[in-house]
Amino acid sequence: MFWFLLIALVVVVAAVTLAVIGGGAEAVLPEAEPDRVADALPETRPVVREDIDALRLPIGPRGYRVAEVDDVLDRLAAELAERDARIAELTAARTPAAQAAAQTAGQAPAPADRAVDLTKDER
Repeated sequence: MFWFLLIALVVVVAAVTLAVIGGGAEAVLPEAEPDRVADALPETRPVVREDIDALRLPIGPRGYRVAEVDDVLDRLAAELAERDARIAELTAARTPAAQAAAQTAGQAPAPADRAVDLTKDER
């Protein structure tokens, strides 16, 4: 009886080992596809608030995938830099000389915060 149990144990261990290793040319389990951002940020237009709200970053075994998060943050940083440059450009156009020219033409100058509001309408 002892020899029967010993042989059965060896057969079970061998079968489990072959199953785990792959037991031949074919893999037992197919390779899993890596997670990717399903709803990537749009390439053809600027990113809007709804794009960020809909964005879902893939989660790996120990948290978010660093490369995917870095790509999204780089894209957002670039778009914010473009918008800041545009706001600075519009604010610079509101120099005292431009305000003085508007006053001499009889127009009331718009407040400085109005220039920032115009950039929202241009989107």
